[in-house]
Amino acid sequence: MASSTQKPHHHNLPTPYATTAAPPPTPSTSTDTRPTPTLDALSHLLHRLPPTLSLSLPTRRSSTPPLISLTDPTPPLLSAATQLGYFHLTHHHPIPGPSTESAAVSLFNLPQDQKQLIFPNNWPFGYDDDDVSAGNESFCLDPNELSGLDSGSDSGCLYEFGREMERIGLKVVEELGRAVGFENPARDEMCSQLWISDTDGMDRPGRVYPYVVGLHCQLRGCGKYSLWADSGWVNVSGRVDSVLVTLGDIAQVWSNGKFKKVRGRPVPMSLEDDNKLSSRYITMSLLITLPLESTVSPLLPGPAINNGIDEQENDEESHDISTNLMITGEERQFRSFSFEDYAWRVYHEHLLLKDPLIRYRV
Repeated sequence: MASSTQKPHHHNLPTPYATTAAPPPTPSTSTDTRPTPTLDALSHLLHRLPPTLSLSLPTRRSSTPPLISLTDPTPPLLSAATQLGYFHLTHHHPIPGPSTESAAVSLFNLPQDQKQLIFPNNWPFGYDDDDVSAGNESFCLDPNELSGLDSGSDSGCLYEFGREMERIGLKVVEELGRAVGFENPARDEMCSQLWISDTDGMDRPGRVYPYVVGLHCQLRGCGKYSLWADSGWVNVSGRVDSVLVTLGDIAQVWSNGKFKKVRGRPVPMSLEDDNKLSSRYITMSLLITLPLESTVSPLLPGPAINNGIDEQENDEESHDISTNLMITGEERQFRSFSFEDYAWRVYHEHLLLKDPLIRYRV
């Protein structure tokens, strides 16, 4: 399994901040109450609106993801992927629970200087203390490097957890590719990241990183998760006996826009015992993603052809995922792009509400 341990180029990209729109002009204090043509037209329009129309902000909807087992002869992956972009995965092999959670908690209990020493920040891996003041901190770890970790915690539990989640995630990618009809990339063209976060459950998913599929271990006590899907914010009921699977932006590109996606990682919302926002909750997610040197393109079924990418633009040693591009007669919905540039942008610019794939749509 390839691992994206290569040190990335250090970009100096400014972080854009949205400008604040000017407030509407203050109504005049004049006592002149004579009607004007503009006011008459507005009044006429408001009176013609149906009485059931609500001008309030839309409420966040709730969703119950389908239960899917890969042991079924024909698991309904295609409908879940094209309609929602997330589902509960059941009947998988047991995943370590309490011991793994305890090992994760012990990481956050380490002194601050030890966290930074043992897990140096080498984007995207390492300890991220950017959101400590806001109640969020996280570790991004390479599961394949946890076996020899000596951090005062039971790294063996985290290693086994990461490897088991990785195995399940790769199987999900294979099944998704088979369901939608694209040729699945080789396993050595993908890598994984284990994200362990300590969150306050206030709709802050922390850092965002591109991925194919995300597997989120649903630990005891969390009743609901909040996630940002293509349809907007969604509240999803949790199931401690399953894995919550989310499809990411890379899966959407590979499917040529057929798959819905989820941006970032789900955020725990409440505890089942008191139904209140959690003051501290550990989340554990594994992302199946790509090496930094990859190129991302739609993967379409059919006879292989030259995808028209200028070979001089790509390094000869790069894992060009786009070489699997096929032709079927359907139009491409996305153009090819560098995964490293894209990953750097969404990670450092905290892109979530604005779809970062918009600039790559054809």
